[in-house]
This record gives sequence, C-alpha cells and structure tokens, in this order.
Amino acid sequence: MKSFKTSRFGDLGYEEGDVLSFPKGIPGFEGHREWLLAGDDDNPVKWLQSLADADVALPVTTPLTFFPDYHVDIVRSDLSLLRTDSGDGLALLVVVSVPADEPWRATANLRAPIVVNTACRLARQIIVDDERLSLQAPLLPAELRESCRREGEAAGKGPA
Repeated sequence: MKSFKTSRFGDLGYEEGDVLSFPKGIPGFEGHREWLLAGDDDNPVKWLQSLADADVALPVTTPLTFFPDYHVDIVRSDLSLLRTDSGDGLALLVVVSVPADEPWRATANLRAPIVVNTACRLARQIIVDDERLSLQAPLLPAELRESCRREGEAAGKGPA
C-alpha cells in the first residue's frame, strides 16, 4: 500500500488501482494528472485529492444523489479518450462549491461533469453544451436552504 500526505486528510493510504488518471488534467489543474477519491462512505460529498499537490483537493459528488433526473450525452471523442465506445462502465461526478460560512448554499457545476471509466480508472472533465444545466445548481432545495440559514443565524454563524 502507498501513502500520500495531504494537508486536508493527513496520510491517505491507497493502492495503485485507486488512482484516477486524467491524461489531460482538469481545467485549471492541467498539471495534476493523478487523483484519489477520498472521504467518508456516509457523506455524499467526497474529495478529489491531487497526487501532484497535497494542498489541492476538489469537493465532488455523484450528481444523481442530488439531481435524480440528471443526464448528459457524452460525445464520441470523449468516449474514445476514455477508452470506451459506450456509456457502460462510466461514472459521473460533479464539482461542488461550498461557501465556508454558509455550507447550506453549496452548489454543483452540472455543465462540466467528470466522467470516469471505472474499468481502467481513466477520467476526464467534459464541458456539456446544454444551457439547461446550471454552473451553480443548489444542492439543497430552497426550503431546506432557508431553514439552514435561519438555524445558522440563530447560532451566530451567518449574516444578521
């Protein structure tokens, strides 16, 4: 077993088969080609931890957890780069943004999912040309966000 010391999780133990390979990197992180998926099994939000930089980790989630009707069409050129000719064996992740002081306002970028070929651990972030998909889709329904906001304010953790 290998180990990688991170600033967020301490030492992460992993096997070579756990590594997700992004041959072209991730937009904004092109030099980061190897990543691990880290996090608690009971938390739907995980962390994509770069193996190139201990300080770089992106919160991600499976889109269907929060958006059950989510669907994207993956173009043939992306399938080819992922070494597959169909959608079989592919998993989707979306990058999440979580405001530090207002976690109930967390959003997901549905227009740029990460597609993972689970068989060979190849991954790629794609850009979906569909304006119906939001760049900042709220993870929580409006009523729950409002309830959390009120609780945060009552606890002194939000705007007055």
